[in-house]
Amino acid sequence: MYLLQTVGIECPYCAEQIEIVVDASIGQQQYIEDCSVCCRPIYLTVSVSDRRDIQVQVLDEDDS
Repeated sequence: MYLLQTVGIECPYCAEQIEIVVDASIGQQQYIEDCSVCCRPIYLTVSVSDRRDIQVQVLDEDDS
C-alpha cells in the first residue's frame, strides 16, 4: 500500500470531480485545499482506518 493515495472528490462549489492526494500514514487529518477548477477553499476531514480505507468529508466555507 502506498502512503500517498489519490482520492476523487466533488467540489462543494462548482460540483466538478477533482482529485486530491491523501497521506494514508496519518489516521485523522483536517486541512484546506483549493479546488483546481474554481479555486475556492475546500475544507477536508480525512480519516484513514487501520486497513488503510480512506474516508473524506468535504465542506464549503459556510459548513465548516
